[in-house]
Amino acid sequence: MSASQTPPATAVPGDDVPTLLVKIFGKDRPGITAGLFDTLAAYSVDVVDIEQVVTRGRITLCALVTAPSQGGSGSAEGDLRATVHSWAESLNLQAEIISGRGDNRPRGTGRSHVTVLGHPLTAESAAAIAAAITSTGGNIDRIFRLAKYPVTAVEFAVSGAATEALRTVLAPEAAQLGVDVAVVAAGLQRRAQRLVVMDVDSTLIQDEVIELFAAHAGCEAEVAEVTAAAMRGELDFEQSLHARVELLRGLDASVVDAVRKEVRLTPGARTLVRTLKRLGYQVGVVSGGFTQVTDALKEELGLDFASANTLEIVDSKLTGRVTGAIVDRAGKARLLRDFAQQAGVPLAQTVAIGDGANDLDMLNAAGLGVAFNAKPVVREAAHTAVNVPFLDTVLYLLGITRDEVEAADTHVG
Repeated sequence: MSASQTPPATAVPGDDVPTLLVKIFGKDRPGITAGLFDTLAAYSVDVVDIEQVVTRGRITLCALVTAPSQGGSGSAEGDLRATVHSWAESLNLQAEIISGRGDNRPRGTGRSHVTVLGHPLTAESAAAIAAAITSTGGNIDRIFRLAKYPVTAVEFAVSGAATEALRTVLAPEAAQLGVDVAVVAAGLQRRAQRLVVMDVDSTLIQDEVIELFAAHAGCEAEVAEVTAAAMRGELDFEQSLHARVELLRGLDASVVDAVRKEVRLTPGARTLVRTLKRLGYQVGVVSGGFTQVTDALKEELGLDFASANTLEIVDSKLTGRVTGAIVDRAGKARLLRDFAQQAGVPLAQTVAIGDGANDLDMLNAAGLGVAFNAKPVVREAAHTAVNVPFLDTVLYLLGITRDEVEAADTHVG
């Protein structure tokens, strides 16, 4: 627990100063917090720390306060205890008061946020994740829920273990349990303005654009086979791109409009982009697909950046070639850096999201690389993986709760 402002040095009790931990439990209702502190105010105690949690209508309120001055009678602490218990009983609450000295023990160095996504999140998974954190020497300082749907998302605030060590231990544990676990370093950067750059095919959208074009050319099966091999890293991307685009030679340019209409956004894509933009993030896409589609997505979603390959069109026909520099695996990482420079954002404050082998350089270059419903080789190499079909779950990895998203949507002018 921590206060939002640093109090004067004289208000912080030393390790030898007597303090009382006052814990209140019971059915929540308005006025409990005010009532407790009204009761304590009669004893002129100082508030050192407070934390309150309400779960399914039940409140747990903890207040760490300095012990009252005993004065001449020496019974002030006893009077405080009796008064707090009497007040609690009058409201059908339970009270527990524990004597001690000083403030909370200092948190360990090496602080991280561990976000766990489950669909559902089972007790077995929670136990295994908590045990794995403990095995690294980490201490769980706080746990709270980020979302209850479409997935259950909870965040563990952990101290005492290095972020990379936590990732190394938790990644295989998560894979075995069938949950998603993201580990990011704590600190101001997590809430700083950032840049988020996404792959397009099978990430921002549900489709592979080249396959939509191929369906109009009657060569869908051939293109899909080459695409799958390229995404698995079995083929050089540039060679596979040229081979697939060649199959589109002779298609009428009107097919571009048809393909744009067929594109399906991934569930949660609009929510993700809308929320990030409200928070001051800049958002971009990089794609091994085509500008004929990404430019339309940029306009539709209000993206800040977009880059992709361009299908060559001559005399209203696709020539079977692309023009300009190829956006491949290395190109995506280069574009991430270019976008970051234009946005004035350090790479450490960037997030990259992708699913294929050609996204790996970009994912590794970003401050946080997220493998979204990705191939095994990508999941193993990325900082974290999300394996649910909702793109807006990435928000939880940034510490943004579902309640905050919905509140922002409700209060739009």
